[in-house]
Amino acid sequence: MASLLALPLVAITGALAFSYPQIPADRTTPFQQRIAVKGANSISVGWNTFQKLDQPCVQFGISSSSLTAQSCSTDSYTYASSRTWSNAVTLSGLQPATTYFYKIVSTNSTVQSFFSPRAAGDDTPFNMDVVVDLGVYGPDGFTTTKRDTIPQIEPALEHSTIGSLARTYKDYELVIHPGDFAYADDWFLKPQNLLDGKDAYSAILETFYNQLAPISALKPYMAGPGNHEAACEEINYTSGLCPQGQKNFTDFRNRFNQTLGTAFLSSSNDSSAQHSAVIAKALANPPFWYSFEYGQAHVVMFNTETDFPKAPDGKDGSANLNAGPFGATGQQLAFLEADLSSVDRTVTPWLIVAAHRPWYSTGGKGNVCAPCQAAFEPLFYKYGVDLALFGHVHNSQRFSPIYNGTVDPAGLNNPKAPMYVVAGGAGNIEGLSEAGANATGNVFTYDGDFSYARVKVMDANNLGVEFYNSRNDTLLDSSVLYKAHAEQFVVQ
Repeated sequence: MASLLALPLVAITGALAFSYPQIPADRTTPFQQRIAVKGANSISVGWNTFQKLDQPCVQFGISSSSLTAQSCSTDSYTYASSRTWSNAVTLSGLQPATTYFYKIVSTNSTVQSFFSPRAAGDDTPFNMDVVVDLGVYGPDGFTTTKRDTIPQIEPALEHSTIGSLARTYKDYELVIHPGDFAYADDWFLKPQNLLDGKDAYSAILETFYNQLAPISALKPYMAGPGNHEAACEEINYTSGLCPQGQKNFTDFRNRFNQTLGTAFLSSSNDSSAQHSAVIAKALANPPFWYSFEYGQAHVVMFNTETDFPKAPDGKDGSANLNAGPFGATGQQLAFLEADLSSVDRTVTPWLIVAAHRPWYSTGGKGNVCAPCQAAFEPLFYKYGVDLALFGHVHNSQRFSPIYNGTVDPAGLNNPKAPMYVVAGGAGNIEGLSEAGANATGNVFTYDGDFSYARVKVMDANNLGVEFYNSRNDTLLDSSVLYKAHAEQFVVQ
């Protein structure tokens, strides 16, 4: 753990409005590094700098001492009130399941490594961690107890979810993070920030992504939108301190738009599947909705914030954030229909979806998204989704396979309905959510400390889901879902 946490650019102190992370003498120095699965046999490398780069470049190879290949782009973007530029380069033509070394071209950068994506259909077992609702750690950051009692804590990343991901980095190959990064829009919760919202917001973002870099620079980090990306203030009277450049998912789009792929071309021999995959690729709109394949899994990231009827953060949504839309009318739902119908279970038997707001949760109606359920649940049941991953509620939960409020009588033994997971206990300034009232189908809830989930793709018929305590890596809950996957294409 010590060596991983000691990687360059780790920030272990919280950001204050009057204390930004220091700007280096060499403004091409890379910060906030992040990689992602970009496509079949390709990885994207993203990072931020304190100046625009005319030509961002990355050197890479299979030996740390011989980076014989180089890839460049012209992708270097910023937005009003940001101090940094987001840069992105795609490394293509990679051998699957191979350790590569890379170096971002700068006079002040180091060699790092990644494991290239497994090819679709690779039946080697692998794990992916699921982290949602993760905030900055430190004076502006999250705490160890419920929201109603917020004490001061020492800014030691070793006690956070990032620390647990660092300690266990050999146990998983990629990370799924569907929404709520940094919680910079909660800057007003610290009195020292009240007169300087713009600077506090930006400083928290910079510090958080520096804290995340030891993980996101090493493991593909697959992001999706949450409500805390929608705006830079959570209460109306602070809106005058929020510049336009930080509203409407601006930082999220700037940071992840160029690093995430669209949808894979079908790995199936079936012509209908190939046709549907082409349609899905055209309709995909990263970083809001997209899909990728990795070994025996087909993973779909979708958007519960905007771009469907009565979306909470959308133009007619209950959150009154007036965000989006980010596609044409009906585009996200059309993407999902095409993408889900293209999944060949003889190649990628496991179909996993991930987004921010759940529609199955303990704690009462305030913790569930009824418009989300109306828009997405019928599609997921129709095409036999196996596992659905969410956050938004700040604890960990697991539900038996369930559809339309009715638990599947098969349980974990070859159900037709998806299994639902909430992995929102990673830790942020708003604290943890008490489990509250129970809900139909709930079989596990944990609200005692920071936690996250691990999905274990074991083989074509067995999928494990585990929950871990972030502070001490203790296993909290373990289950195995069995699916026969007898049909090549599922339509229920």
